[in-house]
Amino acid sequence: MAQDKDYLKGRRGNAVSAIIEGIDRDVERGEDVLMLGFAIVMLSSTFAPVAPPSILLPLVALTFAISAGFARKNYHNMERKLLESMAQLDVNEKTVLHPIVAVFSEYPMHSLAESFNPLKNLKRTWKSALGGILINPLWMPIFYVMGMQIIEEKNLGTLNRAIISVEKKISSLTPLL
Repeated sequence: MAQDKDYLKGRRGNAVSAIIEGIDRDVERGEDVLMLGFAIVMLSSTFAPVAPPSILLPLVALTFAISAGFARKNYHNMERKLLESMAQLDVNEKTVLHPIVAVFSEYPMHSLAESFNPLKNLKRTWKSALGGILINPLWMPIFYVMGMQIIEEKNLGTLNRAIISVEKKISSLTPLL
């Protein structure tokens, strides 16, 4: 399946509405991936009677890591497609989309290699180590990647609020038919 390079490919009509529709769809996709990860983790307790914690807990951490990784990749693709779409717009249209672009500049997402590096995320490493000491050392990787998942969720929520504000702005600017 080929990915679109921007939000305007094959679209006709209002470019700003097409961009907002596309980025809103991608935000929902990212939220769905994160919720699927949470749901799988919540269901993992059903395997507790048959799987020992030494097997089950790393699988929980892996589930969080995969869902956070897909959400991060989706976030980077949204940013790339938005910037490529913005290059085709005029100044007035860019001004309307500024709150969405501002989210990407105010909340930059680092690469996955940097996010998974415990030495570059000392606060998250410390919190996961503390949780592991208090509960069980096997929970340390779970807490670490759960922190990544929470950051992904916060950024998607912020982006969603920016999209809603732009949609309200557009609806107030367009006359009622």
